Amino acid sequence: MKSVTRSLRVLEAVAQHQPVTVGELTKMFGLPKSTVQRTLVTLAEAGWLRANRKDTTRWEIGARVLAVRPAALQGSSLFAAAREPMIRLRDALNETVHLSVPDGLHCMVVVDRVDCDHAVRTYHTIGDTSPLHATAVGRAVLAQLSKQDAEEVIAGGLERFSDATTVGADELRTELDRIRVEGYAVNRNQYRPGVCAVAAPVLDEDGTPLAAVALSMPEARYRDESVAKWGRLVADTATEIAQRRLGA
Repeated sequence: MKSVTRSLRVLEAVAQHQPVTVGELTKMFGLPKSTVQRTLVTLAEAGWLRANRKDTTRWEIGARVLAVRPAALQGSSLFAAAREPMIRLRDALNETVHLSVPDGLHCMVVVDRVDCDHAVRTYHTIGDTSPLHATAVGRAVLAQLSKQDAEEVIAGGLERFSDATTVGADELRTELDRIRVEGYAVNRNQYRPGVCAVAAPVLDEDGTPLAAVALSMPEARYRDESVAKWGRLVADTATEIAQRRLGA
């Protein structure tokens, strides 16, 4: 139990002081550097912590925390701004709507969901993670990141999850260009067979993608001729969320 208590204390310290170095944590707790480093690595392997992308010697909270503490988002400007627009989008189309946030360049994490009333519908557990290149929410965010970040994701390898997964670098680059122009991303069976989605990015005032909102449905209700309409509605929802977050 002592090691569990230590891990929780380290997790709390990182949350309070992030991004923080091993040396800084060592001074806080008076523990051997090797012990702190081992605790950090263990928490990172479990998804609770991650190395800061700009300075890998510093540690910060990982989005996995949201899997067990989704209520913590309820006081945040993003969560508060997103809820009503998500409900309206669900009501307009009667399909599941979910909100996901990026965990660096590692994955997307579902942080909120509004279900439709169809007996057969898609389901996303709060805390579920998914790859950036193979999902609508992931590509919606990826298209708004810098070219350097996008190339880093591509260089890391594009894993195939189904026959429809985009695994070619040039094909993905072309798709990201389309998303930037049209404002929304489309996923048809690229991650989970039989699951389709249309997503748009929620941007900060400087254009940084904070999240992506998605309309998700079984393939049986997916219609090519409706994608443009769905895309506009989802993009409008994302824009409203961004404006509400900024108090506009």
